[in-house]
Amino acid sequence: MIDDFVSVPRSQTDVVIGGIKAMLTRGELGPGSRLPIEKDLAAQLGVSRGSLREGVRALATLGVLETRQGDGTYVTALDPRTLLSPLGFLADLQQPAHAADLLAVRRMLEAETVSLAATRLTDEELAQLDRTLGVVDTILQNDPDMDLEGFIDADTEFHRIIARASGNPALAAIIDTLVGRTFRARLWRAITHRGSVRETQAEHRAILDELVRRDPARARIRMQVHLLGVEEFSAAHADEDPEAQ
Repeated sequence: MIDDFVSVPRSQTDVVIGGIKAMLTRGELGPGSRLPIEKDLAAQLGVSRGSLREGVRALATLGVLETRQGDGTYVTALDPRTLLSPLGFLADLQQPAHAADLLAVRRMLEAETVSLAATRLTDEELAQLDRTLGVVDTILQNDPDMDLEGFIDADTEFHRIIARASGNPALAAIIDTLVGRTFRARLWRAITHRGSVRETQAEHRAILDELVRRDPARARIRMQVHLLGVEEFSAAHADEDPEAQ
């Protein structure tokens, strides 16, 4: 009887990646650790030195390792923002025609983030949010010659402050990546629907009000409504963006 599953041998590069990963999970290596010299590590993993170099390069691309000229190879700080950076590549491939898909992911994640932040934001962080919205108030005073890019920068900072205040570095890193990658979609909305700037400001103020009240449930609802509006606009007007063709 022919086996239902055929075992596919791992490549030598996969062996290197798996071996170094195991060393990290066992605690033999940690953030900032220097890898053993190439000859010893290749022998330890049972691979050629060429295969070891390929594996190290792959892990360097993923932000796990960094090679310092003349000083060897080290484990990075393994911070979530660096390790999640490949997510940015995926997000870039989705732009701009599928911006609504990324905005849907943002909506789901940020609804939980703002709920967490509602009970964790410091008074200084609340003041930062208010100052950020104050920048937008100034931009709105210059209507119809508003600085739309300045508005999007302030919008981005507003969401990033909340994400950081959630106390979850991995979640904050994902949101940081997605917020940056939806810049074009939000700018296009601001250009084509000028009233959206005032709408967004009002929605941000409503979110901040709930955060000041330390109300997780209402803050979550306000964030969902806010991001759903951006998402629906992006989905409905994707063909009008000249870069979405």
